[in-house]
Amino acid sequence: MARYADPGVLEWVESGGGPLIAVPETVLPFWAGADTEELDTDYDRACEVAGYAGLLPVGDGAALVLGDEPAATSYLPAHDTFVRWSAADCEDELLAAVPQALQEAEWQQEFHWTVPGPVVLFDSARPGGDLAAVEHLRVPLAPGRYAVRAAQATPRPETWVGLVRLRRLTH
Repeated sequence: MARYADPGVLEWVESGGGPLIAVPETVLPFWAGADTEELDTDYDRACEVAGYAGLLPVGDGAALVLGDEPAATSYLPAHDTFVRWSAADCEDELLAAVPQALQEAEWQQEFHWTVPGPVVLFDSARPGGDLAAVEHLRVPLAPGRYAVRAAQATPRPETWVGLVRLRRLTH
């Protein structure tokens, strides 16, 4: 996994230039990425997602596409948030700015995502069925329905962060 700070607190996932995607473990084999002869690949579908985040059908589930820019991304369970490193001098600076970013963010419209359990974050160009050699991050989400909101924030002049926040719904 890529690390911007050594030693880093978090493990960061990067892409080769396209969006990252969080796919439920149960449907990973159904994500073909760009490795297909189809004219409209799964990767192409992920690239068409508008905004900072959106959903795509995968198997009998849905994957969360982290769009806009190919920023290094990790997951902060304490904030239930995917954090996207757009600009910061070091990991400590970025992480220290997250609480302020969460308060000041101008969130896009909320949508709902149902997951059967843990998801895996990785480069959407890669196939989900063989992640052994691919940079990825397992996010242990509890099964259920989540409200998803996404935003970009600039909590400090030289710190820009993308946020994709999850809130577990109880009904």
